[in-house]
Amino acid sequence: MMPSLTLSHSLQPFFPGNLHFPLQNCETEREAKQFHALSLKTGSLNHPSISPRLLALYANPRINNLEYAQSLFDWIRKPTLVSWNMLIKCYIENQRSNDAIALFCKLLCEFMPDSFTLPCVLKGCARLSALQEGKQIHGLILKIGIGVDKFVLSSLVNMYSKCGEIELCRKVFDRMEDKDVVSWNSLIDGYARCGEIELALELFDEMPEKDNFSWTILVDGLSKSGKLKAARDVFDRMPTRNSVSWNAMINGYMKAGKFNTARELFDRMPERNHVSWNSMITGYELNKQFTQALKLFEVMLTEDISPNHATLLGAFSAASGLASLGNGRWVHSYIVKNRFKTDGVLGTSLIEMYSKCGSIKDALRVFQSIPKKKLGHWTAIIVGLGMHGLVEQTLELFDEMCRTGLKPHAITFIGVLNACSHAGFAKEARRYFKTMTDDFGIEPSIEHYGCLIDALCRAGYLEEAKDTIERMPIKANYVIWMSLLSGSRKHGSTRMGEYAAHHLMDLAPDTTGCYVILSNMYAATGLWEKVRQVREMMKKKGIRKDPGCSSIEHQGSIHEFIVGDRSHPQTEEIYVKLHEMKEKLNVAGHVPDTTQVLLCLEEDNEKEAELETHSERLAIAFGLLNIKHGSPIRIIKNLRICNDCHAVTKFISDIYNREIIIRDGSRFHHFKSGSCSCKDFW
Repeated sequence: MMPSLTLSHSLQPFFPGNLHFPLQNCETEREAKQFHALSLKTGSLNHPSISPRLLALYANPRINNLEYAQSLFDWIRKPTLVSWNMLIKCYIENQRSNDAIALFCKLLCEFMPDSFTLPCVLKGCARLSALQEGKQIHGLILKIGIGVDKFVLSSLVNMYSKCGEIELCRKVFDRMEDKDVVSWNSLIDGYARCGEIELALELFDEMPEKDNFSWTILVDGLSKSGKLKAARDVFDRMPTRNSVSWNAMINGYMKAGKFNTARELFDRMPERNHVSWNSMITGYELNKQFTQALKLFEVMLTEDISPNHATLLGAFSAASGLASLGNGRWVHSYIVKNRFKTDGVLGTSLIEMYSKCGSIKDALRVFQSIPKKKLGHWTAIIVGLGMHGLVEQTLELFDEMCRTGLKPHAITFIGVLNACSHAGFAKEARRYFKTMTDDFGIEPSIEHYGCLIDALCRAGYLEEAKDTIERMPIKANYVIWMSLLSGSRKHGSTRMGEYAAHHLMDLAPDTTGCYVILSNMYAATGLWEKVRQVREMMKKKGIRKDPGCSSIEHQGSIHEFIVGDRSHPQTEEIYVKLHEMKEKLNVAGHVPDTTQVLLCLEEDNEKEAELETHSERLAIAFGLLNIKHGSPIRIIKNLRICNDCHAVTKFISDIYNREIIIRDGSRFHHFKSGSCSCKDFW
């Protein structure tokens, strides 16, 4: 037996014979579903007056249940044009413009669209910037003779404006006899987005009637085009300001790098919404103000404002930028506690965050916990494993992904090739590069060539790398020439190094890295006169070498050290620990590699003293003093770790029985039991 239905008061008059049931009395989704169930039970759903009215209820913005609307539409044997229009509009309201346009194409096989259909579909084209589809619909409008309808023309103006076709937008606008405020707003917005500021302001002044949206759209358009001075002038003149105008100014300032001005506006806002908070948090992250982003995220939680997916993505990016595992885990715990699903972009962001914060084990755990893995999840873990030098696992996972039937895209191959380059797997890099082009038809980008050339250079195939650069269909960039220069330094080829440096200086004459590595290469072979010449060149150009800086997180705080640092509150203890480390290294048989000292010092003990106070060693000493035994010591360094510090860290991991993870300027190093995950390829 079917369960009995307890109907609300408005449904009581209904019985199978009464087909004129007052559906207009239904106000909630629950009442609509009750009526739906009863009409199924009584067999009256197929009645021509019942199903269309029920469809209208589900499609109504008050209820907006797309799943039920689509199901009911499929039930109707011969849906009318009105029913088609309702479902198309429902798709648009649910941000599914692609599906709306596809449905419109099906409609054309049944009916000629009317002045209700076309504005809705044009709105979908505008959202997708689907210019070609929009032009085809424009042609259809002219063909069926409704090109004078005010609402259709207004929708065309909006579509061309959003698609950046300002000339066509203006032509349609000029042909309108009855121009409404929406059309004026669309045209002004189009000019502002295209950078035609004077025309936008001129039209704004010509408008016979302005609404609040007119002011807002001008502020937004000017902000997005980077014309902040003009935007602020309009913003300050607005009769009344809404949240959209405040958010537009905040976004504009953030994109221009003026995050302090953005914060001033944010603090003055009378009412903030999710867009306001997200604009600030992601804006801070965009400007590399990661600590500020996380602090604001914490403030947001204290004010009982629930973050959405965009907020959480910004917080994860900020934690990744700081390489702050503690903050990353804190945000992750919030996701778990509040039952956010991680099967979409959040899962990808989680994997990336743990990878960049040095915990590849946590990244793998997140990946394995996702039941239905998408290409983004596979790509994120492949990139993460490659970054950590776990090339065998990277290649195994890539092959496993392909076996599931997923086709890798260009970024997936960057992860694979990057893993090969970090491990010096030149043979595998050649093979996967060929697979990418031959089997998957992916056109190699500059990043793919960069990874291949880096793998060849690290493995010592300098001539092959040089030939590859010269045969590339793309002009080599700074990264590629730096790979050849670094490979030349590593393998002692001064001739090839000078060749790469010459191209680098032509391409980016003021970039520090080229001069530093060239000086490093000369110093390693004792060519001090050439070192002097390079440094003199740097002095003339005003180029200064960035000091080595290492940071370590402890109890929620980030501790930073530079070479020879004596500013830390625990300096005395740190230098005592450094002395202890030196003595234990001597007993273990470590011989300092003084070729890494780029100063022309006469005595070996002076060179050794310079090495002993490198920033990563100060951070390691701090970690040994403060990080409890059994927990990894995680360090972030801004520059490439030098050969001697790399060797020292291997010794220390064995001497003190500690796992030490260092992220330098190019990759992660996992030091454990006297060895490193990079196998000395870095």
